[in-house]
Amino acid sequence: MEGEAGDFRVTLVKKPRYIIEERCTGCTTCVEYCPVEYPDPFNQEISNNKAVHIYFSQAVPLITYIDESCLYLKEEKCLICQGVCENAAIDFSQEAERVEIRVGAVVLSSGFEPFDPGVKDEYGYRTMENVVTSMDYERLLSSTGPYEGEVRRISDKGHPQKIAWIQCVGSRRVTEGDNSYCSAVCCTYTQKQVILTKDHNAGARCTIFHNDIRSYGKDFERYYQRAEELPDVRFIRSYASVVREIPETKNVVVRYADPQGGVKEEEFDMVVLSVGLNPPSDHRELAEKFGIGLNTHGFCKTLPDKPMETTRSGVFTSGAFQGPMDIPESVFSASSAGSRCGEYLDQRRGRLTTERSYPPEKDVSGEEPRIGVFVCHCGANIGRVVDVPSVVEYSLTLPHVVHAQEQLFSCATNSAREITDTVKEKGLNRVVVAACSPRTLEPLFRDTLREAGINQYFYDMANIREHNSWVHSKEKEDATLKAKDITRMSVARAALLEPLQEIDLPVNSEALVVGGGLAGMTCALSLADQGFDVHLVEKEEELGGMARRIHYTLEGMDVQAYLRGLVSKVYEHPLIHVSHGATITRVSGYIGNFITTVESEGRVKEIKHGAAVIATGAREYKPTEYLYGEDERVVTHLELEGLISRDEEGLLRAQTLVMIQCVGCRQEDRNYCSRVCCSQAVKNALKLKEKNPGIDIYILFRDMRTYGFSEDYYRDASNADVKFIRYEPGDKPRVEAAQEGGRAVLRVMATDPILGAPLAIDTDYLSLGAAVIPPEENRELSQLFTISLGPDEFFKEAHVKLRPVEFATDGVFLCGTAHYPKHISEAVSQAYGAAGRAAALLSRDSVTASGSVCQVNEDSCVSCGACISACTYGAVEFRDTPQGRKAWVNPVLCKGDGLCNAKCPTNAILLKHFTDDEILTQIDAAVGDV
Repeated sequence: MEGEAGDFRVTLVKKPRYIIEERCTGCTTCVEYCPVEYPDPFNQEISNNKAVHIYFSQAVPLITYIDESCLYLKEEKCLICQGVCENAAIDFSQEAERVEIRVGAVVLSSGFEPFDPGVKDEYGYRTMENVVTSMDYERLLSSTGPYEGEVRRISDKGHPQKIAWIQCVGSRRVTEGDNSYCSAVCCTYTQKQVILTKDHNAGARCTIFHNDIRSYGKDFERYYQRAEELPDVRFIRSYASVVREIPETKNVVVRYADPQGGVKEEEFDMVVLSVGLNPPSDHRELAEKFGIGLNTHGFCKTLPDKPMETTRSGVFTSGAFQGPMDIPESVFSASSAGSRCGEYLDQRRGRLTTERSYPPEKDVSGEEPRIGVFVCHCGANIGRVVDVPSVVEYSLTLPHVVHAQEQLFSCATNSAREITDTVKEKGLNRVVVAACSPRTLEPLFRDTLREAGINQYFYDMANIREHNSWVHSKEKEDATLKAKDITRMSVARAALLEPLQEIDLPVNSEALVVGGGLAGMTCALSLADQGFDVHLVEKEEELGGMARRIHYTLEGMDVQAYLRGLVSKVYEHPLIHVSHGATITRVSGYIGNFITTVESEGRVKEIKHGAAVIATGAREYKPTEYLYGEDERVVTHLELEGLISRDEEGLLRAQTLVMIQCVGCRQEDRNYCSRVCCSQAVKNALKLKEKNPGIDIYILFRDMRTYGFSEDYYRDASNADVKFIRYEPGDKPRVEAAQEGGRAVLRVMATDPILGAPLAIDTDYLSLGAAVIPPEENRELSQLFTISLGPDEFFKEAHVKLRPVEFATDGVFLCGTAHYPKHISEAVSQAYGAAGRAAALLSRDSVTASGSVCQVNEDSCVSCGACISACTYGAVEFRDTPQGRKAWVNPVLCKGDGLCNAKCPTNAILLKHFTDDEILTQIDAAVGDV
């Protein structure tokens, strides 16, 4: 890559795929005739072990691919697949092509490589048949895996009844070939695998050998408890090693240390190695080509305040190339990189876009229904359970069905095109797709109708995957019958569908950001740098939020200097308008057109904006335990940080400091991990050791959750003679004021987990890892903006994995610790992510509101107001009419959830696209002649 930010020239080499995509129908004939066989059943995410693959992936639903094991590519001139392809879709004459593109910015999202335990003999991987990696086990659990979703042993294809998981394989170790960092995701994905295993086989006995359980993410603590409470599931805190294989049974023997029983050996049917995450295998080559730096672990080098930026201007990174991270962090880091690109390329926005055009819509509402049914195999997800050809044949017997066919993947590009073409050729005016959940793919299939020139609401989706094949995988005959029932119900409903029109709404290009902490200011600056006016509303008299109390990060960043610079940029930016001491009293409107009333500095003003970002932050729990508030020597970690930064004399002369973790969280009333406390404890310990090298520091913890690269600092603290002592939740430390040798001390009493004996530590200071808790005003804001709160009263995102910066309420976004406790770099990344999603909305001229909304029949309305109280979106109100006050539904605010429709005592409200006639017809079709 050459050039500079704003004008890069990137040379790409496009390798030949030997497939002509527009000709491939996914018939799999080439796969069946391919002579190449793989011995490894876990080979990648593919449907078979041949050189020709059909990928079974919802993201890329139908891709035929020829890999390097192909005999033709090995100079053996095998052309069997090309010869049997009836569509001439395979072409071995293709050659590599060099392409140069000019771009203004680059995003590197090269991901990670799973650690390969085969490089070390100690795990028995590839030498013992029933030792598999967690990635292999994912394939076993998958419906497209080697045994079609059944968990079987490689050695004898039997179902394992006793399975062990060994954590931290390749992570948290400084030995040759391992990684010193924590891979961050392994604890939770192991818990997921245990839960799924118990779903597959309720009698399975599962054992997890672990060090710390690092369930630090949102709702992760509850997920851990869910796995731990399952019957016949054991979590054993111990390093474990694979000792040997039993020749007769191929069972695997694991050796571990039990605190109660010493060193033990135990036999398992299968052992799963929970492997960590390595940087991509070509990371050095990648860094050289793009001129970026790498950190000591081989991941992209970034800074805490700019986690999406590389060392080269205009080149950004997202996802696991930044370092090990879970899906939500990967998703919002991608949006954050997109937002930074938007700042660079603001002047070019919209210049390369072309508006999609559709043929004129034909009015078919008066025609006799002509229904087409398309039944999807969904690879093996449906096809291995449901007799798809039988469902197709049955569909042709249903009223108004004039065409029915099966498809390998209905959501594939060629299949969607086939639906459009069939609608035109057969004169169809209704379409039913029997496939998966409408939540995911309904917009795609509606679009095929628009391409064919008929109204998109003449479409219905029969969910025969989530509602059928996935829950009846072992009842194939009954699942086929149920698929027919579901399809019959959809066909009956489709015959009554009516055309609906969607509403185009203009978008106000200004934004409102609620909260002036680090996340709020970062989000506001990013939006303003992309050319949007931003109204930043802060309840306090000065900006900064919790960051005003943080002085340094684990990586050494000067937080106060960074904060001063950020505040200056906010005040100096001409497009950012700040309101201090502000209170929001009213919010009205809808996506693209909100009106928010704010009281600030003695004035009341209305702010009109197209999008809102909630960045209200969090606060520190004030402990009621361990003598906090009674003895000035008992402080929180944040207060300790302030003392250290001010070089408090008593602290610098102190002989001993004790820290107690998980104060006010991971307990019944706050059943979550505050995420930052362990790293904060390590950070303060290391900083205090620099200033007072002779001080003895003890950290009493339940699990040290220094995930990711923070693990290295945990190790540094241990090497600096910081002593870590684990305690159990049922045996918490106890604190009392005491005198020892004429010196007033705090006596901390705990149980030594190694000796099993009581331990007393006399200390000069006690620091508490106090929980991070949501602000008190969250509940009021949730009502004003019609947004949800989670069980811990942090704001609840639209989808925990796929939409982590959005609310279910369109046009409202989320970032920072208002979402959940997080470190500065994570809050900054999410702030840019929210800015990226908001900018995508604000840059549009208009947005489209659904046609499936409620409508009031004024003649039947008795003005009882039941619909108004039922609607959670504020879409229903009273209006004066010639017949008096009647309920009226704002179609822009209405989400079509049907609550008002169900609540109305006089049946005065109609929900379009889900009318009573349509629903009752489905019920009649379900019941049949019974």
